[in-house]
Amino acid sequence: MYRPEIKVLDCTIRDGGLMNKWQFDDAYVKAVYDACVASGVDIMELGYKSSENAFSRNEVGVWKFCDDQDIRRVIGDNNTNMKLAAMADIGRIEPDDIAPASESIIDVMRVAAYAHQMDEAIWLAHHCMDKGYEVTVNLMAVSNVMERDLDEALKDLAKSRVPVVYLVDSFGSMYCEQIEMLAKKYQTYMPGKTIGLHMHNNMQLAFSNTITGIINNCNYIDATFMGIGRGAGNCPIEILMSFLKNPKYKVAPILQVIQDYMLEMQKNIDWGYHIPYLITGAMNAHPRSALSWMDNPATKNDFITFFNQMNDKKDL
Repeated sequence: MYRPEIKVLDCTIRDGGLMNKWQFDDAYVKAVYDACVASGVDIMELGYKSSENAFSRNEVGVWKFCDDQDIRRVIGDNNTNMKLAAMADIGRIEPDDIAPASESIIDVMRVAAYAHQMDEAIWLAHHCMDKGYEVTVNLMAVSNVMERDLDEALKDLAKSRVPVVYLVDSFGSMYCEQIEMLAKKYQTYMPGKTIGLHMHNNMQLAFSNTITGIINNCNYIDATFMGIGRGAGNCPIEILMSFLKNPKYKVAPILQVIQDYMLEMQKNIDWGYHIPYLITGAMNAHPRSALSWMDNPATKNDFITFFNQMNDKKDL
């Protein structure tokens, strides 16, 4: 049995790009796109919409900006049933950087924000909706938000026109009991809205937490090829599709991309299970410390020193 209302969103290029500054070659992006189409993915997120004032093109790849000409250059006009998405971070995008949907190949704008930025997030989401886009709001790092502040953010979202709100485990620190509790809280505060899931894998629970969310009626589900994503990565899409049992989803095209591209890619990009990512997840800490530690070949396997440093910060 399956729920046909469940939508699978692939964020391989966007979240995976956090590990290499979005410097994927065109052939890989096209291969991921073709596999998503062939596999029945509902939405593919290509990257970020970012302001030229916030990032330098000398330092990051084109998928940090998702200009229409770059998208069309690589994948064409997307004459398929799959929708294309981009993410806009509050504070890193100017409203005028977002063209009307009628002029863009992008279908869905995902507004990412912290609880204290909810007023700005709702404004930007409405701005994108008024320009003709489908919109989600991704409420990040909820494991670090005081309950009162989370309740206020959900109340504000409930009053908004935003149709889809994401439950995000940014630090990969939550357990299934927390996901169940939060999914029910989101639905209680926002009846009639669709709840999405974006899980990170620091504690190796991204898939388990995704299942928990699905059981609790979350219907927009994020995942990535081979789990590629920031630090420990995300819920692997090949596992998710195997679980969903929906005949529209096909796993073989995804496995082909993993075989052709990602096994070699993993030799140079350290996503997935590594002890420093586990440590930040267990401590409910942002993974930036682990990412920095892993970037230094001289220290990346010195787990005890990193563990002690993180404990010292926690005690401050």
